Amino acid sequence: MASQSQGIQQLLQAEKKAETMVSEARKRKTRKLKEAKEEAQAEIRTYRGEREKQFLNYQQEHMGSKDDFQAKIEEQTNVRLDQISESVKKNKEEVIQRLLTLVYDIKPELHQNLRT
Repeated sequence: MASQSQGIQQLLQAEKKAETMVSEARKRKTRKLKEAKEEAQAEIRTYRGEREKQFLNYQQEHMGSKDDFQAKIEEQTNVRLDQISESVKKNKEEVIQRLLTLVYDIKPELHQNLRT
């Protein structure tokens, strides 16, 4: 009977040891998965940063920067404003004379709805 009890004790100890080993293996596996995930995220951030840098270089090289576009737009706006100012200076007197003529030359007429 004592040998059976001793055998059962050994089996219980072996089972407990196996359970501890499995638990530690799961912990190691979880830790390794977490480390792998963190490494992958770091690689993704690095890769994304490199690709964004390449894209910005490509964009600036082929399309110019936003500052270039803004400068071109401002230049075009200034040219157009100068043209409009010149046109106003050139046609100002003529427009004023035409308006005055229309205001002063009043030709009274009967309205069409007035019955005769």
